[in-house]
Amino acid sequence: TDLRKRLGPHAALDGVTVDFTAGGLHGLIGSDGAGKTTLLRTLVGLLRPDGGTVQYRDGARSLSLEEARPGLAYMPQQQSLYGDLSISEHLDFFRDLYGIPPSIYRDRRARLLGLTRLDKFQDRPAGKLSGGMYKKLGLMCALLRTPTALLLDEPTNGVDPISRREFWDLLHDLRREGLLIIVATAYMDEAERCAHVHLMENGRVLAAGAPRDL
Repeated sequence: TDLRKRLGPHAALDGVTVDFTAGGLHGLIGSDGAGKTTLLRTLVGLLRPDGGTVQYRDGARSLSLEEARPGLAYMPQQQSLYGDLSISEHLDFFRDLYGIPPSIYRDRRARLLGLTRLDKFQDRPAGKLSGGMYKKLGLMCALLRTPTALLLDEPTNGVDPISRREFWDLLHDLRREGLLIIVATAYMDEAERCAHVHLMENGRVLAAGAPRDL
């Protein structure tokens, strides 16, 4: 509600009010500098707003950021994966980082590898993956904690058209499982694949609604 954030002389967020409903696929649409990345980073607590509030809810119950944080997964535009670690080693690394019990991890790992169709490439280093496979690996690492909300910053930027389509098919499969997904993108054709679109420019939301209505 009325989020404001200045980055130097620039008003990166200039009174943003928006509601992200659970189980929906929301698109933040806008060109570079519109405020999409700043909004995502503020929502997950990486940036503190200069004004306004962010409210997290579990049904009718209001949550603090600390309570909500375990359910938030953020995939930044520039992935910080390790080029010399394989897909399998990345998953093991994030298992230890998140403290996931072996019994739970085993089933979750198998499901994510099958969902992304990377199960045949587990020994391949991240540095030798295609752009689309690299993005899928980043998505798997974010999903290991089974979040309730997934925030992705231009996840298909620089990815070939076929991989882009596969990635969006994957997002729709996740949405059907009840996951709240917020995707920042500059591609208007991707906006059409969202249930709700929030059009941003110069730190403001110009319009919001179903893609066809806008």
